[in-house]
Amino acid sequence: MKRLSILFGFFVMVLTINAQSIIADGSIVKFKVSNMKWKTVKGTFTGMKGNVVFDTQNLSEAYFDVCIDPATVNTENKKRDNHLKNEDFFHVEKYPEICFKSTSINKTSEAYKVIGNLKMHGVNKPVEINFTYSNNTLVGQLIVNRLDFSVGEVTSTFMVGEEIELEIICKLR
Repeated sequence: MKRLSILFGFFVMVLTINAQSIIADGSIVKFKVSNMKWKTVKGTFTGMKGNVVFDTQNLSEAYFDVCIDPATVNTENKKRDNHLKNEDFFHVEKYPEICFKSTSINKTSEAYKVIGNLKMHGVNKPVEINFTYSNNTLVGQLIVNRLDFSVGEVTSTFMVGEEIELEIICKLR
């Protein structure tokens, strides 16, 4: 039993040593969505936190377990931001986090691809994120369908498009 405790302690220490800290001030999720079919609304989420282990030489041990705070939504329109926070969209009181947890990370011909589960608005769905890594910064892109996560009403697709383009910038130290 003592050996098992020592082994577990060593395992936790190795994970802690390899974990990178997210620099919250420099990390952001940018989004774009159509509005009334001809306009585009741009915005951001901040408050990124979680655990990242990323070593380009050891992708089999790499993982992401990262969350953002949907209450930080900012479209530079306070009335719209407050509406996005309520029950009609993100319902931030009931769902205070949007989280991504990786299941695998692979090198592609041009960059990297992470496969994992995105949990938003109480719905957990698999997604793939293509990303680059340079200067301790991960930059990823993906498109999500908000209706897949029960965000907003189906009848509101004229006012708010279904597909949301996301750019994730995660700065590490």
